[in-house]
Amino acid sequence: MPEREQRHIAVLDAGSANVRSLSAEISDGAVRYRGHSTVQARGMRRSIIADLGPATESFDHAFQAVEEAADTQVSTAAVGIGGSRVRGVTSRGGILLGSRMREITRDDVRAAVERAREVHLPPEYRVLHLLPQDFLVDEQEGILDPVGMVGSTLEVNLHIVMAPASTMQNVVTCANKAGIEVSDTIFEAIAAAEAVLTSDERELGVCVLDIGAASTEVAVLFEGAVVHTDSLPIGGAHFTNDLAVVLRVPLPEAERLKIQYGHTVVTAIPQTNEIMIQAPEAGSGQYRQVPQRHLSEILEPRARELFQMLRNSLRQGGVLEAAGSGCVLTGGGAKLPGMAEHVENMLRTSARIGLPVPLSRMPEDLIDPEYSTLIGLLLYTHRVREQRSADEVGMGAKLRAIFAGSI
Repeated sequence: MPEREQRHIAVLDAGSANVRSLSAEISDGAVRYRGHSTVQARGMRRSIIADLGPATESFDHAFQAVEEAADTQVSTAAVGIGGSRVRGVTSRGGILLGSRMREITRDDVRAAVERAREVHLPPEYRVLHLLPQDFLVDEQEGILDPVGMVGSTLEVNLHIVMAPASTMQNVVTCANKAGIEVSDTIFEAIAAAEAVLTSDERELGVCVLDIGAASTEVAVLFEGAVVHTDSLPIGGAHFTNDLAVVLRVPLPEAERLKIQYGHTVVTAIPQTNEIMIQAPEAGSGQYRQVPQRHLSEILEPRARELFQMLRNSLRQGGVLEAAGSGCVLTGGGAKLPGMAEHVENMLRTSARIGLPVPLSRMPEDLIDPEYSTLIGLLLYTHRVREQRSADEVGMGAKLRAIFAGSI
């Protein structure tokens, strides 16, 4: 990679509602904000590309706008991958080192990971990430750095994140048609985790929910490793659609009502609440009075459905008890009041709204859950790039970096 490109990073978050891009420069190891862009998403449906032409135009406009804002040319970028069909599985595999004990090399580690990834995947799926959790040397568990150790067997617990090949390829195709080479594809929940989690949360165990417009991406981390990933087919747009259908109002008006007056906990709105909301009926031009509590009565069932799905996902993944430090909600949908309370009630754990860590020189209005994935994509890309190029770094972290973008 040319030196000039090494000093700059660009990323793209292609959501169902908006396509966002962010550019930063690397100076003395620090990441400094250069510019960002947000354009309306076209050709997107349910977090996937439904029409290449309009989607490519959205990508192109986002990249052009970020180039103008950052005053630099963008030729490569890392992109986020999401959608309700992203899945994760955990596998164990390993190799025999020989009839006698010998020193473990990095090639042995790669061979063990390759053996662990030999699991049956649906034919339409492609591996997005290979994420080692820990290694076992002669059945001794919990090893992060097996290189240099002596043993006769080497195994690895490996988390595999997979996505439909068409989903990944269509994102790459749109970027290529917009004149951008894709340097990496990153699961959006893992990117969001990069931006909103503390080191203590990573170690103690935490569930990250990235609530987008069309889907909610999930990642559970424990002892610093990803142990579960999933994607749920409910996002912020579903809440908006519920209001539009029940109240018979246009979608833009339903979105406005949700943002200004929405709450997902009915009991948070007193029955004596006298606030009446003006709601225009679709097609008639007539307005009618709607109690604010009625909005909550519409929104609460959808929130319950979402977090019931979450609980089922965590239970099926065997990680329901792994989130020792609670749940972190981020993404635009996390800003709907009452969402954290539902998580606390459903999972019997603490919950908070996650804000992205600010970059140097970054505008304050980007410190918002809507931008967590975008900023996380940049931080993740920078970390992996640094770890891959460093001569001296802890092997446990380096191994995760080596395989983080493997496909």
